[in-house]
Amino acid sequence: MQDSAGRSMINAAMAAPYLDREEEHDLAVRWKDDHDQDALHRITVAHMRLVISVAARFRHFGLSMGDLIQEGYVGLLEAAARFEPEREVRFSTYATWWIRASMQDYILRNWSIVRGGTSSAQKALFFNLRRLRAKLAQGGEMKAGAALYRKISSELGVSEADVALMDSRLSNPDSSLNAPVGDDGAGSADRMDFLVSDAPLPDEVVGEAIDVERRSNWLHKALDVLNDRERQIIARRRLQDDGATLEALGESLGISKERVRQIESRAMEKLRLALVRENTAFLA
Repeated sequence: MQDSAGRSMINAAMAAPYLDREEEHDLAVRWKDDHDQDALHRITVAHMRLVISVAARFRHFGLSMGDLIQEGYVGLLEAAARFEPEREVRFSTYATWWIRASMQDYILRNWSIVRGGTSSAQKALFFNLRRLRAKLAQGGEMKAGAALYRKISSELGVSEADVALMDSRLSNPDSSLNAPVGDDGAGSADRMDFLVSDAPLPDEVVGEAIDVERRSNWLHKALDVLNDRERQIIARRRLQDDGATLEALGESLGISKERVRQIESRAMEKLRLALVRENTAFLA
């Protein structure tokens, strides 16, 4: 049903009458100046064969011909909206760029789930690699490999690594990480099972959590050996992300900053001894 509709659309486009230069100019002026919808319709209908012709050039990317034609029609409408008839350029010449650009953008968005062609150089590589590779390898003059990639990189102004990567992408379709590796179906391992993770192993995560909890308990027990002033100074100086200054603590406690330093030094020594005792008891 869909193929029949597509063929009917193509046949209708091919049967549409051509526009001579004078008629085309008149229709373009009517559309630009008066927004005459009938003029726009006649321009687009007369140039649908151009859309189909451009779409045929991209059929090897494996996308629906109907979808490519629809995207090309969007480009055709964009060209009609921007066309300036006073420049005395044929509409087909101007529209071809917009039609091709619209189709290329659609292909880049839908050919693979991995987005490519994010720069003009990468886009040129994507759409010209097959053609250049076939041209250079014609007659056995240059086989696939470093020499071919070097020549293509020079032609398109991209690195050899980019050429090799794009060649690999174009040669292999997308593969799901959940697809089985073997032919055993449900009994086979998935590709996902062979990915290397940088995350810590489960036993390392558990061990770290236990160590953190143990150290936290030791610290809380050690803090009990401090008096209120010592605990307050250690908490504000050592146990906060932005530790308070000696001067700020001195003003808060009504003592000199040198006295704060002395109390802090004594408290740190008391904590050290308490932690040594706790560790000794734990190891024993």
